[in-house]
Parts: sequence; structure tokens; C-alpha cells
Amino acid sequence: MSVELNPALLPPGAVGPAQPAGSPARASGSAPTGPAFADVLKDASATSGATPLRFSKHALERAQRRGIPLDPSTMGRLQEGVGRIADKGSRDSLVLVDGNAFVVSVPNRTVITAVGSAQMREHVFTNIDSAVIA
Repeated sequence: MSVELNPALLPPGAVGPAQPAGSPARASGSAPTGPAFADVLKDASATSGATPLRFSKHALERAQRRGIPLDPSTMGRLQEGVGRIADKGSRDSLVLVDGNAFVVSVPNRTVITAVGSAQMREHVFTNIDSAVIA
């Protein structure tokens, strides 16, 4: 199975254009630690037989800004939740993993946005046809 790598998922400086002028600087001012998100995604998709999940640029930015962990455990449970709702014919779903919410386009297997538990009370989720706790 091949994994389609999205350039937005690569760590800064790996490949791709430089950060545009005027874009916000990294809050911590230091390089991220741990494995690159693309590596975590590849590992999670290799362990499951399903098509790997992709993250929209918006969802990836939200997850990083809100400190939502995208470790192998979280990714595996997110994949499993999406698989369960796909079997039920869902199209746009809310997947809850450890108090974090992910809105997923199920047919496209794409995470549209991510909301951390700290921001949960401030959000209303619309245009979803299902929800699952993974």
C-alpha cells in the first residue's frame, strides 16, 4: 500500500517553499520534537488495512495550534472510528478521541478540522450526520 504524502504534513524545512512573509512565527520558537507527523501517519496507515486518513491544511494547523496530539495511538483510534462510521454509510462525522474532536469527510477520508478539549465548549458542530467515540 502506498501512502500519499501531503507537503503540509512535512516538518518545517524538510521540503517545500519557505514560510510566506507575514505568516505567524512558531509560538515556542524551537523546532518540534518527536517524529514527523507524516511518519506517524504512515505508521498508523501501515498497521490498519484501510485507506489512510489525510488532514486538510486547516485541520493540521488547528491540531498544531491547539496542541492536539497526533501520536500513533490517537491516529489508530481515529482511523478505527472513521472505519466504524464508514461501515454505517456516514458522510460527514464528528469523531471524539480522548476529548478531542475531529470533523471528518468520511468518503474522502479527510479530517476537515480538529478541536481540542479546552475549546470544545466554544464550538457548535454543524453539517454532520453522525458522531462516534473512538
